Amino acid sequence: METHRDFARNISDPYGGLTSWNDSFDLCDWSGIKCGKRHKRVTSIILRSQGLQGSLSPHIGNLTFLRELILYNNSIQGSIPHELSRLYRLRRLDLGSNTFSGVIPTNCSGFYNLIQLWLDGNKLVGSLPREISLLPKLSVVSVGNNKLTGGVPSFLGNVTSLEVLDISNNNLSGQLPQFSDQLLLQFLNLSFNDFEGEVPITGVFANASEFSLEGNIRLCGGLIGLGLPKCKEMKKHEKKWILIVILCSSTIFVILCVVCVWCKKRSNDQPSQSLMNERFLQVSYNQLLNATNGFSESNLIGKGGFSSVYKGILNVVDNRMFVAVKVLSLQNQRALRSFTRECEAWRNIRHRNLLKIITSCSSVDFQGNDFKALVYEFMPNGSLHDWLHSSAHTSRLSLIQRLNILMDIAYALDYLHNRCQTTIVHGDIKPSNILLDVDMVAHVGDFGLARILGVDSNQNSSTEIKGTIGYAPLEYGLGSEMTSNGDVYSFGILLLHVMTGKKPTEDVFNDGLGLHEFANLALQKHEIIDIIDDDVIELQSSEAKTQKLEECLASIIKIGVSCSVSSPLERINMEHVVYELQHVKDLLQNI
Repeated sequence: METHRDFARNISDPYGGLTSWNDSFDLCDWSGIKCGKRHKRVTSIILRSQGLQGSLSPHIGNLTFLRELILYNNSIQGSIPHELSRLYRLRRLDLGSNTFSGVIPTNCSGFYNLIQLWLDGNKLVGSLPREISLLPKLSVVSVGNNKLTGGVPSFLGNVTSLEVLDISNNNLSGQLPQFSDQLLLQFLNLSFNDFEGEVPITGVFANASEFSLEGNIRLCGGLIGLGLPKCKEMKKHEKKWILIVILCSSTIFVILCVVCVWCKKRSNDQPSQSLMNERFLQVSYNQLLNATNGFSESNLIGKGGFSSVYKGILNVVDNRMFVAVKVLSLQNQRALRSFTRECEAWRNIRHRNLLKIITSCSSVDFQGNDFKALVYEFMPNGSLHDWLHSSAHTSRLSLIQRLNILMDIAYALDYLHNRCQTTIVHGDIKPSNILLDVDMVAHVGDFGLARILGVDSNQNSSTEIKGTIGYAPLEYGLGSEMTSNGDVYSFGILLLHVMTGKKPTEDVFNDGLGLHEFANLALQKHEIIDIIDDDVIELQSSEAKTQKLEECLASIIKIGVSCSVSSPLERINMEHVVYELQHVKDLLQNI
């Protein structure tokens, strides 16, 4: 019979080209793990059945390049160190069949890239930490054969990537939850616990081959093939009293809510700013007119084919906020479509590296003409394009500032492509759509060309504008639909623009030579320094540091080249981009 470990091996293995470390019994000094510099870049530690004893040292958290830590079937004891959460690159953690004790660390949300978690066959107590539900890629959780208590956590229903869940042979009790049909669960082992009540027949429980309930003698109902006794029907008078209790409780709850709201209104004459920020504000045409000094030319900070953007000060309930008001040019037929698309996109997303929308306004002006506008948080440091090319900025962006900005953009695109319920394609990544706040944190804005894949009925229209010349991928010009690979291409060109200071539309790029080819040629000739923006290059105190700096610059350019290859299928994805940029940043911090 196939075990859950055998089953999990069939799940796509994310590891490849790893530097393994499986030839040492002592794992450096084992109990101390004071590994040297040569060990810090180790990405895979596999020490199955090596007879290891002692405890797992907190110093294991120093090996931050680890993607795979397998210490299965040893005699390791003590608690699981909290420092493991530093291993943010970790994809597989297997501490099964040891004698670990204590609780499962609650700071496991640091395992952002974790795919498989094996803690079975230990002496762990307590319950599964809620932070597990925050791990977006988790597909295997195996904590069987421990001493866990409580029930099946309801938050497991939020781990939509979960394929294998084994919590067998513990001291768990209570009723079984309803697992949503949206879960990918293919193997669920709840056997040998103390669960009770009726077994559901929906979700994973609809297929007897996908779950095991053996050893739970107080269960009833479920699929006929399980052979469980029928659940006792509740008597009429029991149902009546339960209904009365529910109705009374609901009535009391409603009364308490009304009283609380009334007291709140009495104690607060005006709503606080924090409360206003939680929901979209209601603003009128007249308010926006006054905020922007009548949409005056002096307040104009940007203009595009579909809209004009004005800075302003919006007065709302005795509070003043600096805003950017994007007024749609409704004379252009595409403007209304852009407004609708942008509203739809903003309704579904929220991320620290996306421009924060405050509200929208759909009204008429004083002449009776239709008026539509979007109101955003004002970004005091303007756009990335301004910093790269405007003479208004006397200071220039340093290398670390440029790298941080690129990482902010990569985080935002990774969120749009991989972390939303449905993939969102931005469609127009370019420096003028990257806004910088007071701390120089980058925010991606302008979703007027965005597509929500699987929802947007116009996404395949060949007549639609798809991006900006120079940043839009070649396949868009041939009529291909917009995809996340197109955003990756645009990001690659933007990265090369940021690092070289050259726009993709400059006159020097012609006759088949573009920004991608320009950068790729420099990589092949090992002449990276020659193409980097002069503002980036700083005199180094030693030749060694200069060489390391060149290696970092080459790594950054290589990312841009890998993103902007002509074939969409050959481009790296944004998750990989985030990882590579973080790696370069780690190297730079050591220079």
